[in-house]
Amino acid sequence: MQEFGANESSAPGEGSSGASEQVSEQAKQRFAASQQQSKQQSREEKKARKRDDRVAQTIRQFLGDDRFTHLFQLISRLAARDCPSIFILALLSLIHKGAREAVEEYIVEQHILVEPPTTHPQQLGKETLSKEIREILILWTTRLALVLSLDTEKILSRLMVDEGNIDGTVLQLTTFVLVDFFVSQGRPVDYEKLQPLTVKILQDIIEPHIDVMEQFFARMKEEQRDKQEDD
Repeated sequence: MQEFGANESSAPGEGSSGASEQVSEQAKQRFAASQQQSKQQSREEKKARKRDDRVAQTIRQFLGDDRFTHLFQLISRLAARDCPSIFILALLSLIHKGAREAVEEYIVEQHILVEPPTTHPQQLGKETLSKEIREILILWTTRLALVLSLDTEKILSRLMVDEGNIDGTVLQLTTFVLVDFFVSQGRPVDYEKLQPLTVKILQDIIEPHIDVMEQFFARMKEEQRDKQEDD
């Protein structure tokens, strides 16, 4: 009788068991990665809620200050246009410490830097601004530029009525903020004299994003045409 040597092949199931263990390990890694992503998302959402709460609290604090009652109607108009609260706070940060702190905290959380805008306030009437006032104004316009760069389309779609025009409310609010600022510096300036400076500041922070907004308004027009055709 022919004798056969010992069977050296694997017992049934050994190969598939190894493959199953490999698949199981991959599944564990994917699950761990998914859990880590979920935790990171939860942390980000918690941070966002905390930031939103801080912004809302700061706005309530501002609205509770009788010194700024003349600005409430303009702020309400911007809010009615669904302008993001963080940009409203950036405007107010020139004259309100709590608003400035909330905006600076927001910027730090975003880990972003941009070049300061080129606006250098020049002469108002015959008076030349001091170096200290110019530095404060440049820091303010830089905060505005930073906040705008973080959510450009959402903010500008609420502030611009078309590709080349800004809603009058933001012009008025910015000018009144400047009026209050110069009063606080003991150097009052008339509203009318500050309007050109307001226009220059807003132009400087918006101009880098004109291409984005042209595309936005082009999409809006196309969507309106499509809707009219469907009707």
